[in-house]
Amino acid sequence: NLLFIASKEGNQDLSPAKLQELAELADYQKMESVRERVDDVVKDKATAEALKPWYRQFCKRPCFHDQYLDAYNRANVTLVDTDGQGVEAITETGVVANGRTYEVDCLIFATGFEVGTEYTRRSGYDVTGRDGRKLSDHWADGFRSLFGMYVHGFPNMFVMGTTQAGFTANYPHLLEEQANHIGYTISEADKRQAHTVELNEAAEQGWVDEIIEKAMLRENFFEECTPGYYNNEGKLSERAKQNTSYGGGSDAYFAIIKKWREAGTLDGLNLSA
Repeated sequence: NLLFIASKEGNQDLSPAKLQELAELADYQKMESVRERVDDVVKDKATAEALKPWYRQFCKRPCFHDQYLDAYNRANVTLVDTDGQGVEAITETGVVANGRTYEVDCLIFATGFEVGTEYTRRSGYDVTGRDGRKLSDHWADGFRSLFGMYVHGFPNMFVMGTTQAGFTANYPHLLEEQANHIGYTISEADKRQAHTVELNEAAEQGWVDEIIEKAMLRENFFEECTPGYYNNEGKLSERAKQNTSYGGGSDAYFAIIKKWREAGTLDGLNLSA
């Protein structure tokens, strides 16, 4: 998208500073179109103003339903702006917000889903590697891996997901790329009559350093976002940078793991019978 904007403007400067400037422009243009759509759809101007997102495009997940805004034109729908403070109380007959009670017949709790917490909490189990070391201990100071798939001290274990890997709009695409990569690794180990595949510590640290370095390119962006799980509720840290996806983008990530496979050396992995 940024390369398209640069070519459209005839700009050959693709330095990090210029790319950041283009990203600001693209973000503003997109969010302006979102705010304009709110004005176009929602008839009540006060409601429309309250619904407009005044933050960057990827600070929050976008609305997924085309009829969401249309719902605010219904006579039985009222938007209550709590100014970020939430509701004050729930009574037998309604909800209290801003000192006023709103009578309701049915209350739906939009609790969302849990994300960003420790994997042991979400999965209900821990993994034990070499010398009895727990994966939760290995990741106590942040996610550690090579390509988001191999972990030092945990032989024959492969991880799939977006952390320290590519972040795609189509999640199954990422899973397919990772499955092919893991399949290649197992196939190569079999050809070499190896029963154990294990990541070495230096390769793991090298990838962690790469993840943190690439995350720093987006640091200013996330610092200026409203608090949310994308920026650790507004509290950015080295651990948060370490627990993110590959900052170079999914295409670059896929190119990296493809080049690694084409080299055929299984760089960073120790194989043993």
